[in-house]
Amino acid sequence: MHVSIDHDVCIGAGQCALTAPRVFTQDDEGYGTVLPGRRDGGGDPLVREAARACPVGAVAVRGVPGGDAG
Repeated sequence: MHVSIDHDVCIGAGQCALTAPRVFTQDDEGYGTVLPGRRDGGGDPLVREAARACPVGAVAVRGVPGGDAG
């Protein structure tokens, strides 16, 4: 799995950090960011929910555990 945030789209709503705080945080300017070492989702089952919670669709989750596309 690969997790990313499109910083050109992010509006800083914070839903990613609220939903999956072990994977996401907000930077000094208030925009969502993936925590260091968590681009693989960190095994957090809430990563996909955090992507769905983003009001502007800035969070992308690609692939699934085991290497299957998703």
